[in-house]
Amino acid sequence: MNTSTTVFTVLLAAIALVSAMGKLRKMPPVMESMTHVGVKPNQIPVLAYLEIAGAVGLLIGIAYPLLAFVSAGALMLYFLGAVIAHLRVKDKFKDFAPALFLAVLFGYLSYLVPTGF
Repeated sequence: MNTSTTVFTVLLAAIALVSAMGKLRKMPPVMESMTHVGVKPNQIPVLAYLEIAGAVGLLIGIAYPLLAFVSAGALMLYFLGAVIAHLRVKDKFKDFAPALFLAVLFGYLSYLVPTGF
């Protein structure tokens, strides 16, 4: 992995960790959004731990690119699931735009890792 891909990987891992911390700390805007799309309160920590696992996988994946590829793909699917959850309740674009943006970024990272760029 080259330097720019490594920096991008660390940045996206940090974003995933911040997202997970919002869920684990039960920040009101996060909790409102999660319950609005139908996530049950007992599922929220599970989703946070999945994000943490993905972030850790990205960081370890700096040394093992296959793990970075898998983790980035899994986080892309995670955030696509968030987009789908918002679409199911007919939210406006502004409500799911961050999740869509992150899905695109993680998808792009999963493309970058095997190409070595």
